Amino acid sequence: MLTEPRSGRLAAWGNALLAGLVSPDEAVLAIVGEDAVHRVEGLPGEPAPVGLTLALGRLRALGATALRVALPAPGHPLGLSGPPEFNARALEAEEAVVCHGAAFGLVPEVHEAGPAGDVHVEVVWHVLPVREAPPADVPSLGEAERELAEALRDATEVLSKLDVAGSGPVAEAAIDAYRARAERGREVLAPGYPPRAVRVLELAQRVGLLVSLAYENGHGGAVSASEMAARGAALRPVERTARRALVAAYDSVVEERERGR
Repeated sequence: MLTEPRSGRLAAWGNALLAGLVSPDEAVLAIVGEDAVHRVEGLPGEPAPVGLTLALGRLRALGATALRVALPAPGHPLGLSGPPEFNARALEAEEAVVCHGAAFGLVPEVHEAGPAGDVHVEVVWHVLPVREAPPADVPSLGEAERELAEALRDATEVLSKLDVAGSGPVAEAAIDAYRARAERGREVLAPGYPPRAVRVLELAQRVGLLVSLAYENGHGGAVSASEMAARGAALRPVERTARRALVAAYDSVVEERERGR
């Protein structure tokens, strides 16, 4: 959870484009990021994959007014509304984008090639029909912020009790990466998002960092099977809260529009 999910970039900058706040070139550049190329496959009326600029324009013509994010995990269909085929594809990818105003969703398929340090990444977004219904388990931005504050305290307490607080070169590198991202300015969301959404997204990433450190730093003081099970049981709801907050932050533009009706 240290890096911004591709679905988050597509939704955030796609929303900025749909709102007329950025140009198509700006949006595509931000969505692609460090990847080599993104294409969209399965658009109605398009027999072959197309570029992001054409795809976003076509989705708008089909009725899409905004984009939502889904970050599902086994047993937790976060942000999904069906049908089963789309849910299964999204769960396999662990992320998806769902159009608001049009019954379509996009699931990324990532292709990597090349040696370490020089990896060439291509992404194909598969367009699939979705059910027009409220997304599963997505909190409001306010709810997410309150839950995150509690989750951060819980995560810190769990790591302290189980002696798996961030330490060592791996943990230090992860913390440095998080700080470097924060210092790049508030680029984690696109124009048009409220400051509260930026704050919630950054806090969710911080909570996600703590959970990642707990899982990646070995067993720490949790030397027995029961202690390791206790750590997993304690951290899973914290990780779930962080994912829910990420989705709430990316979806906040849609939330604001619906509240303003």
